[in-house]
Amino acid sequence: MDPMSKMWVSFIGIGLMVLAALMITFARTKTKGWVRLVLTLVAIVMLIYGMICGLLSIV
Repeated sequence: MDPMSKMWVSFIGIGLMVLAALMITFARTKTKGWVRLVLTLVAIVMLIYGMICGLLSIV
C-alpha cells in the first residue's frame, strides 16, 4: 500500500475510534434499555473496525 493510502486508512481508523468513544459516552449518559444496548454494540463494531484500519496502516 502506498503512503497516501496508509494515511487515509489511518485517518479513517482514528475517526471511527473517536466516533465510537462519543457514541459510548452518549449511550451511557442519555439512553436506557435496548437503545443503550444497540448503541453500545454499534460502537464496539466501529471500535473494532477502527482498530483493524489502524493495524492495516502500520503494516
